[in-house]
Amino acid sequence: MRFTIIVPVYNRLDEVKELLETAELLDYDRGAFEFLFVDDGSKDGFIDFLNAYQSTSGLQIRHLCQQNQGPANARNNGMANTNSEYIMFIDSDCMLPPQWLREIDKGITENQFDSFGGPDTFHPSFSPLLKAINYSMTSFIGTGGIRGNKKSVEKFYPRSFNMGISRAVYNKVGGMRLRYYGEDTDFSARIDEAGFKMGLIPDAFVFHKRRTSLKKFFKQIKTIGMARIKLGTMHKNMLKVIHLLPAILILGLLLLAIATPFLPTICSYLWALVGVGFAGICLLAFTQSFKMYKSIKTSLLSIITLNIQVFGYGTGLLLGIYKFIILKKD
Repeated sequence: MRFTIIVPVYNRLDEVKELLETAELLDYDRGAFEFLFVDDGSKDGFIDFLNAYQSTSGLQIRHLCQQNQGPANARNNGMANTNSEYIMFIDSDCMLPPQWLREIDKGITENQFDSFGGPDTFHPSFSPLLKAINYSMTSFIGTGGIRGNKKSVEKFYPRSFNMGISRAVYNKVGGMRLRYYGEDTDFSARIDEAGFKMGLIPDAFVFHKRRTSLKKFFKQIKTIGMARIKLGTMHKNMLKVIHLLPAILILGLLLLAIATPFLPTICSYLWALVGVGFAGICLLAFTQSFKMYKSIKTSLLSIITLNIQVFGYGTGLLLGIYKFIILKKD
């Protein structure tokens, strides 16, 4: 078996159905790959569905069950139960283009990658909100290109929504350590530190739904911000000034608000500059989003999701500093 594709699942039956619909269309030898679903204690009938599922294209599908222990443990369970040449990870809320595995095979063959990953993007069927979230999560002003853009503010680290490793990597590095957000970035950092060749395969993208409400998106982004601080305590190159910019922005605005009653004239000019800068960023987000989607509604939502991302991430950073650096909690 060349590829085992591990998918952790926890009460995501509808997403898995969409994933399998696209998996049936994969343009790749059915004898060379398998899907390994690891159920993390779902209560939505997922196992019954999978037991009754009959592939229309000859997909090889296995599953494992465990009590709820988080996605990292589920992936570790999957890795311990496969002997494939390459181990892949995708999330249950992903959809696959037909050429996905072909592009991966081509990328690792041409570049001899030990660890690799591809970008995530939107599917035309996504709602305006999902497209807006995709914009903020993949645009340079939203994430600096770190999730799979060819231009990025830092080195590319594969993430578990679209990631793969060789058998040699697993044999040397082992599995993931953290329970939730940041576990895949920590895993990639350990792989890099072990000296393996790591890289991006730009054309091996997946369609990624992510969160389906603004509230859930804020919660996710806040947790990712906290995870960044945790990663910084574990890897010296995982926390740089550029990562802290959203937290610096929040602290700057708070200080400006506090100073305004005491220095009204100076602060009024500073607030004007903030307003101009904020308007400029919002206009840029609207323009870039409209260029992508040709939708005014989606472009307006992109302004909202970008602000949620910046302030949610900044909030998470501040909470992470308090928890992991000041209180020194795990």
